[in-house]
Amino acid sequence: MIKKFIDKLLGKAPKPAARDTGAAPAGKRVEVPKSEHGIDPSLVDERAVKVVATLADAGFEAYIVGGAVRDLLVGLRPKDFDVATNATPEQVKGLFRRAFIIGRRFRIVHVVFGRGRQDRGLSEVIEVSTFRAQVDAAAAEQVSGNEKTSRSDLAGKSHVVDAEGRVLRDNVWGPQIDDAARRDFTINAMYYDPLREIVVDYHGGIKDVKKKLLRMIGDPTTRYREDPVRIIRVVRFAAKLGFEIEAKTRAPIKAMAALLDNVPASRTFDEMIKLLQTGHALASIEELRKQGLHRGVFPVLDVVLDEAHRHDGREKFVQLALADTDRRVGEGKPVAPSFMLACMLWHDVLDRWSKLKAQGEPPFPALQQAVDAVFDARIGDISGRGKLAADMREIWLMQPRFERRQGNTVATLIEQPRFRAGFDFLRLRGNAGEIDAELANWWEDYSLADDAGRQALLEAARPQGSVRRVRGSAARSAEPRSSEPVPPMVDEAAAPGEADPARKRRRRRRKPAATDAVESAGAAEPAAPNPSRDA
Repeated sequence: MIKKFIDKLLGKAPKPAARDTGAAPAGKRVEVPKSEHGIDPSLVDERAVKVVATLADAGFEAYIVGGAVRDLLVGLRPKDFDVATNATPEQVKGLFRRAFIIGRRFRIVHVVFGRGRQDRGLSEVIEVSTFRAQVDAAAAEQVSGNEKTSRSDLAGKSHVVDAEGRVLRDNVWGPQIDDAARRDFTINAMYYDPLREIVVDYHGGIKDVKKKLLRMIGDPTTRYREDPVRIIRVVRFAAKLGFEIEAKTRAPIKAMAALLDNVPASRTFDEMIKLLQTGHALASIEELRKQGLHRGVFPVLDVVLDEAHRHDGREKFVQLALADTDRRVGEGKPVAPSFMLACMLWHDVLDRWSKLKAQGEPPFPALQQAVDAVFDARIGDISGRGKLAADMREIWLMQPRFERRQGNTVATLIEQPRFRAGFDFLRLRGNAGEIDAELANWWEDYSLADDAGRQALLEAARPQGSVRRVRGSAARSAEPRSSEPVPPMVDEAAAPGEADPARKRRRRRRKPAATDAVESAGAAEPAAPNPSRDA
């Protein structure tokens, strides 16, 4: 600060813009024809092509950009498609019947195809962003805190950073060459024009894709400060693509990890979910360990990566769960974050549940308390917590109910909307050796059997020595019509010579609290016909 004051007194010119002090270089535009990039047009979503064509017809530049181009270059069908253009968000919105401007930190447009805005499949929403300018970081306004704690300070501002240099808001538009320099890795800074079938590459992204190399554009330390979430992204891409992280890009990762503390928990949580849903969850966990990020980054993952738990059964259980998640993603099947998180935190729930029962707490209230405590400790206050908590709670609360294989309990449980998720969780427990695997086999057989088969399974599961009692009108109709006295009903399980006294007709007992709690959690959803999530 003193140096700046002296320079000002002496009339010295200020230092050049940030691109000369560690920010990303401008790069050079190279147009790569189809004969060289080899992208298969059949892998491109027709909705993305329609968005590009609509913008082009209106006189704007428009390209498919980012991860979609990277995936197309390696022959993969992208899960989602983003479009970049020189049209402003308002101009984009005006060209489409169903388009919505979202975001404060970065204003973008969601162009919606399909049944409704809330019914967003990955291929039904095309995200459109405007080319952003390369702005001198020193010229940005600075505030303390983050996006959530400094909302009033951010109001009306277009380019703002925090005390660490992290970009909190950036809505300054510019040319494509600046937009490319603003992107993080070279493999994500390419633009594909599906109309002319060319790839525009400013930073050697195609060469890095061929080398299987992850390289940061510009100075890695500066870029991590701009957005610490890039630390998580580099791990995710390395695991997903099987790429090596370039030495200069890798070097500052561990030292910069502390910057993640000031990123809103909801954003880091979303990045963690992406990390585990790439279809390479096991590889992602290993990459976190490799980069020294296996402690303190994600509270949920801390319990999985903690070396102290390597031999208490949870590691095997979580490994099986992540392998199952990878399998499902590879087969194109949906993966619910709630199921994955329920698996990762189950042993925390078990530990607390056991301690509460040992203190004299009744089993079901103890389980409810354990669930609440674990969720507060590991998940915290994040967006979407209510729905996530409800799904995880149902899976956990079903587990003790699977032990009670009796007529009404079984019939009620199998009609639960999330029975399949609960059953798959039970099956994982069996595969991990936590419970007898025969219990999961019994439930699978029961769910697939006809009425006669189900009755036979119930009879086989009934404890030996017990008999079904016939009550009510059915019992009275079976009474003999003679005037001879009828001996009292004898319970075969009772001691010899002990007879039950005559019983009055009793009202039907209420269902256990666990049943009521789980039923109310998801009654609005249709029942699942098959026990497996694979159905």
